[in-house]
Amino acid sequence: MISPGGRLLALAALSSVVATAACRSPHVEITVDNQTGASVQLLEVKYPSASFGTGSLAPGAVFHYQIQVQGSGPVSLVYTAPDGAQPSITGPELADRARGSLVIVLLPGGKAEYHFNPDEHESK
Repeated sequence: MISPGGRLLALAALSSVVATAACRSPHVEITVDNQTGASVQLLEVKYPSASFGTGSLAPGAVFHYQIQVQGSGPVSLVYTAPDGAQPSITGPELADRARGSLVIVLLPGGKAEYHFNPDEHESK
């Protein structure tokens, strides 16, 4: 039998291993930079298996989010412009368990630039 102190020590060690493993999970850091010259509303970024967003993004503001990609497919976004238009813009393909950073620059006229910088490290 394990003593109560030994059990506590084992749980602490297990928690440390789980926390360390979680820190090394493959992820993509996403930054959305609003360079449209106006506020955008209801911004949603979609990626394989999920999405995220924000209610509004002021002109010149940036929004950061970290994702874990499960499955493969394109990144896309949609938002509501001040004139009520809803641009929908498709970006690069992300592979399952992708790592790196993706900068999305929202431009005037319902356009966007995507800049993906993959991290080539192998998952452990």
